[in-house]
Amino acid sequence: MAYGKRRASGQVSGDEIVVEAAWLYYHDGLNQNEIADRLDVSRATVVNYLQEAREKNYIRVTMAPDVFMGHKLSHQLREKFNLKAAFIVPNGQGDIQARLTRAARGAAEWLPDLVAPGDKLGVAWGQTIYEMAELLVSSANVTIPDVEVAQLVGSMATPYGFTAEICSAHLAQGLGAACINLHAPAIVTNVELARQLRAEPIIKNQLAALEQCNKAVFAAGSVNANSHVVMSGIATEDDLKTYVDKGACGVLCGRFVDQAGKPVHGPLDDRMIGIELEKLTHLETGLLVSVGEDKAQAMAAVMNGGYATHLVTDAETAQLILALD
Repeated sequence: MAYGKRRASGQVSGDEIVVEAAWLYYHDGLNQNEIADRLDVSRATVVNYLQEAREKNYIRVTMAPDVFMGHKLSHQLREKFNLKAAFIVPNGQGDIQARLTRAARGAAEWLPDLVAPGDKLGVAWGQTIYEMAELLVSSANVTIPDVEVAQLVGSMATPYGFTAEICSAHLAQGLGAACINLHAPAIVTNVELARQLRAEPIIKNQLAALEQCNKAVFAAGSVNANSHVVMSGIATEDDLKTYVDKGACGVLCGRFVDQAGKPVHGPLDDRMIGIELEKLTHLETGLLVSVGEDKAQAMAAVMNGGYATHLVTDAETAQLILALD
């Protein structure tokens, strides 16, 4: 009895024929018409089987990072910002959320290649970082021996459904790594309280772990009124204006930088609990993952400052960055 008829009669389970169709297509290289003949079903049914296989996560399609690093835009960005590598995701249809997810997927596929046994990986926060971590968790399990993931920025209340500790914990889970969370707020009300918290033994040890990081992954934040640094409560709009008036054009790990990537100092710095910008320079790997027109200037600032050695973005954002003065 043909496979399709056996399924209809209940002799073959739904999952079994879906797996068979996926195997024939992805491993044996048969086209959809050939699979339809083999299974005695219509071509439309084969299309449905393959879609079902993807929806059930039976199939994970990856592409070699070298494909994306050979892009002309990748070469131009490496030259302009002295990067080791730039992973350029092709432009696709959809809104900024769709673009962000595409970049996060590219970063999730590339990151395991950038992490080696024994690494200490610092992780910032942001929507792109969160989605990258979630994609790592949902993908095939990766375990890299003796890796530690450390939360670079203290905790904060956010309206986004993700936090700094979730980003670091989930990314650690995706890499099979140990995780060191930073058990302190990102910003406190006064300088003295910040000093006392930094002196607390638990937090002091966690901050010391950040200084051991040889690699880091982070996003660039804008200095718009609706930027994450404002919406998460780290800075008020008045704080933001103070920094912008001093030349700030981007945010990295909650701290402000100017067009050259130099730290812009202001009223928040001594009240913050988290990595200091100078600790993010001279890393073996600083992976910047961001997309969007509103992020282009901030991303350029982060790269100008020498914090990023590797970049993941999409072609549209890459073009905007290259067009900046």
